[in-house]
Amino acid sequence: MTRRPAATSIRKRVAVTTAVAVLAAGTFVAGAGVAGADSRGSSAKKSAKTATKAQVLGLFDQWNAALQTGDPQKVADLYAKDAVLLPTVSNNVRTDRAEIVDYFEHFLQNKPVGTKVESVVNVLDHNTAIDAGVYEFALTDHETGAKSTVKARYTYAYEKQPNGTWLIVNHHSSKMPEG
Repeated sequence: MTRRPAATSIRKRVAVTTAVAVLAAGTFVAGAGVAGADSRGSSAKKSAKTATKAQVLGLFDQWNAALQTGDPQKVADLYAKDAVLLPTVSNNVRTDRAEIVDYFEHFLQNKPVGTKVESVVNVLDHNTAIDAGVYEFALTDHETGAKSTVKARYTYAYEKQPNGTWLIVNHHSSKMPEG
């Protein structure tokens, strides 16, 4: 896979990571201006098509459909090579494909079905977007068959790859504090 030049990629990744952190803190307004800057200049912005909010929302549907396959490899395919996953039901930060696959091997045993409750999408530029909000997972215990629901906050940071595919570069999900 061909990547953008290292300096541009690092600046863009730092901007996206900063925006994700600010969103998680509940103060996105402070970070949006920084993260929204296109480090390659305005001519690149004019020549590339910017994703719509509906397209970004559709990326969750694609991810949720991958969960339904029960195949952790298919889910991991939606994450960039150097993505960071802060998962809902694990205390371990996942920073490479093997760790992400490992998380989904266990999570998928409970047959999760995700439903968004609330979403806020910010299209930062033609190559980066953030989707943050609240979702619920209907789970079925793989040993007992007992059903449960986990409500969680989430943030997905997406980056458009040179081939036009959108991949997750940062995914944070945490159970709601009140339950």
